[in-house]
Amino acid sequence: MERHFDEELRSLHENILKMGILAQEAIFKSIEALKNRDKSQAQEIIGSDGRIDTLELEIDEECVDLIARHQPVASDLRFVTTGMKINAELERIADLAVDISQRVLELADKPLLKPLIDIPKLSIIAQNMVRDAIEAFVKKDVELAKKVILSDSEADKLRNLIQDELFDYIAKDCNAAPRAVALLLISRHLERICDHTTNIAEDVVYMVEGKVIKHHSGKI
Repeated sequence: MERHFDEELRSLHENILKMGILAQEAIFKSIEALKNRDKSQAQEIIGSDGRIDTLELEIDEECVDLIARHQPVASDLRFVTTGMKINAELERIADLAVDISQRVLELADKPLLKPLIDIPKLSIIAQNMVRDAIEAFVKKDVELAKKVILSDSEADKLRNLIQDELFDYIAKDCNAAPRAVALLLISRHLERICDHTTNIAEDVVYMVEGKVIKHHSGKI
C-alpha cells in the first residue's frame, strides 16, 4: 500500500511539473505573438487554454482522491495540499497569458506605439520566476524559492517604469491611448504572473519547512 501511495505522489509531482511547463510556454508564446504581432499565434494560445483547464481539474481530483483514500499526514499532507494551491496558481498564470494574447489581437493590426524593450524584459523575469518556482517545488529547494520571492520587487519596479512611460505617451497624444492602454494591461498581466509565482514560492517554503511566510514584508 505504501509503495502504491509513493507512486501516486510521483504521478502528482509529474502532473504539476507538466502544468508548470505549459504555463511557461503560454507566457513565452504570448510575448512572441506580441513582438511579431502574430494573430494566429495569439489565437493558438487562447485556444489551448482548455487543455490547461482540463489538467487543472485532473490534478485537483488527484489531490482530493489521495487525501480521501490515504489520509496523509505531516510532510505528505503538506505536499498534497501545496500541490493543490500551486495547481490553482499555475492555472491563473496560464489565464493571464491568454489575457496577454487577447491584447495582442487588439494591437496586431496597428502600428507599434514604441519599440518593445521593457515588456519583453518583464516577460523574461516572469518566465524565469515560474521556471525557478517549479524547480524549487520539484527539488524542495527553499533557497531557490526565496530567490523567486525576492525577484518580485524587480518585476514591480519594471512594471512601474513601463507604466510611467506609457502614461507619458497618452499625455502627449490622446490618439495613442488605445495602444498604450493595451500595453499597460500587458505589463499588468505580467506583473500579476509574478505575483502568482511568488505565491507558489511561498507555498514551497511551507511545504518543505512547515513555515508560513506570506505577508513577509521583505523579511524571509
